[in-house]
Amino acid sequence: MCPMWVGTSWKMSKGLAEARRYVRGLADHLDGLAPAGVQPFVIPSFTALAAVNDELGADSPVLLGAQNAHWEDQGAWTGEVSVAQAKDAGAQLVEIGHSERREHFGETVQTTRLKVAATLTHELVPLLCIGESAEVKQAGGSSRFILEQAAGALDGLDPEQLARVVIAYEPIWAIGETGRPATTQELREPFRDLGREYGRRVRGLLYGGSVNLDNAADLLGIDHVTGLFVGRAAWQLAGFLSLLEIAAAHPKATG
Repeated sequence: MCPMWVGTSWKMSKGLAEARRYVRGLADHLDGLAPAGVQPFVIPSFTALAAVNDELGADSPVLLGAQNAHWEDQGAWTGEVSVAQAKDAGAQLVEIGHSERREHFGETVQTTRLKVAATLTHELVPLLCIGESAEVKQAGGSSRFILEQAAGALDGLDPEQLARVVIAYEPIWAIGETGRPATTQELREPFRDLGREYGRRVRGLLYGGSVNLDNAADLLGIDHVTGLFVGRAAWQLAGFLSLLEIAAAHPKATG
């Protein structure tokens, strides 16, 4: 049975001391075992990656991720971090194509494809983020847009490689401080189409966008959703632990 994925990216927050406190508390709470049927993951900033890895320990059930990585292993790429370097610091997963990367840093379908390939080459898990703007949604093109984003990034992968990919659908209009929480009705069609195309072919289909303790169970209940990629609701340890409990109690995890 595939696990329910529940994870959080801290974005540009938490210094070393705060990062260590968070994951030390997480490790103590889990005591070496993830909740049954659940795969937790955390994605700190690069400056905290090695420290978080040290706190989690080699046998942690929590996957550790990097928020981005360059597709080249080395070279004249000032300010960038390679997949190889992220792995050396402890990363097991790489977040790719977040809408903030696309909007502010020129991430394209082509660069997401290069990063997915590099991540797979180094035997890490690519967490591919896709999502449409409010304008695309209003025009009725959500499913087509996100399927094209996914297809472009995953082009050329064989079935074995594709089976190692996790996709996170994060509609741009639903994320961030000003995002509007999506209704389950709004998400059924995008996940229906993602499920038809990738449901049996990838490692997980996650939802992210204004996830909180009140809507998490309903979001997990949407057909083809196999996890949650959470922002601010999981930035405090208590919130993350509560979300893990909600996932563990869900029929998809227990059944």
